[in-house]
Amino acid sequence: MASPVFIKRKILFGDCDPEGIVYTPRFSYFAIEAIHDALNVWLKGPGLRTLMGFNILPPARAFSVEFLHPVTWDDELTIKVQVAEVGVHSFSFSIEGFLAQDIPAFTASLTHVCISPDTKKVVTVPQNLRELLQPETPSVIK
Repeated sequence: MASPVFIKRKILFGDCDPEGIVYTPRFSYFAIEAIHDALNVWLKGPGLRTLMGFNILPPARAFSVEFLHPVTWDDELTIKVQVAEVGVHSFSFSIEGFLAQDIPAFTASLTHVCISPDTKKVVTVPQNLRELLQPETPSVIK
């Protein structure tokens, strides 16, 4: 699989509830934004535009998140994104968020299925996309 990509993200005031703890739905944004940044690395260009250039639509088929530690305003998350699996018709990512001293904050997974933009039917993962999602070398984005 492609090497993990590490994304740094500072928690903003607007990410939090009145108690200063991150709103639950924000974690989906953190995960998806980190995946988009990782795709920029793995696909060697503007990730989403490059992904669409493979003549597929990649709707999400499944998303899950598990909360492991409170995350608050001004915390800095390090988000690790990995390709979890490239199947016949889908590709999946695993996401792990860490606070300082490697404290696990959350884990998530997201699976996309490949759909033809013309027929809206499931298609196989394009071979050139498969090859880009299955190489090596760690990257850090700040």
